[in-house]
Amino acid sequence: MTQNAPSTFNNMLLIAGFECRKFLFNLRGIIALIAFALVWGMLLLYPIQGASTLLMQPNIKDLIDGLLGNQALNVLFDWPVAEMAIFWCFALYLFPMFSILIAADQFSSDKTRGTLRFYTIRTSKDSLLFGRFLGQILIQGLLILLTILATIALALTRDIGLLLPALTSGALVGVNLVIVILPFTAVMTLLSLYANTARQAMVLATILWTVVSIALLILGNQSSLFEGLQWILPGAQLSNMVNTNGLNSFVYAPIPLLQTAFALFLGRVYIQRSQL
Repeated sequence: MTQNAPSTFNNMLLIAGFECRKFLFNLRGIIALIAFALVWGMLLLYPIQGASTLLMQPNIKDLIDGLLGNQALNVLFDWPVAEMAIFWCFALYLFPMFSILIAADQFSSDKTRGTLRFYTIRTSKDSLLFGRFLGQILIQGLLILLTILATIALALTRDIGLLLPALTSGALVGVNLVIVILPFTAVMTLLSLYANTARQAMVLATILWTVVSIALLILGNQSSLFEGLQWILPGAQLSNMVNTNGLNSFVYAPIPLLQTAFALFLGRVYIQRSQL
């Protein structure tokens, strides 16, 4: 019997909530959280805190301009909170990498064990696909929130008067990072449907990014007509986003949103046609 839209949506929310609980209260999830906390704790206490101190030095801007050019990282010096500016540079690249790792086992293990077929008896394939995707985004959104709160706390240890600008900057950074990780998670949703293990899904992701990057680089050098193709690869806009802040960062938001929609469309086509 075909489920109606409200039932599909409710099941999607239930599945998303279950994915969050499974991660937060499962041994593997707890180990991942501890490892995540240790990595970001080290980053905040050493590179981010040290770099933010340097960022406030008056001669550093001239040094960076001389090494990289006047427009390379000039916007970083306009951030109201130096700690958040450095966090932004780290998070733009680290969270997509973490997204690939954490989202690699959305379906592969269940497919190998045969439990995925059982789930599709109890709910629709659409609920399962979008519910697990949403669950992964909620998990990563929680991790992003925790790191932003830690960065705000780090800034307040330097100057308590930075509370309001830190909260404002943190909110904008958080929304931007969630948008950035969307296509990475969506691609891993698709790959985990095809792969038999999480490791295989990560290997496929590595091959995909490497091959597509090389192909786009070659095609871009051959003709200017292919330069626009670089935007089909998730993360293509990250190097441009580093030198942005505030609402200006949302200029690049349509790119990951379109990439996410396309990857989820392919995932829906695959799961509807596969026997699981």
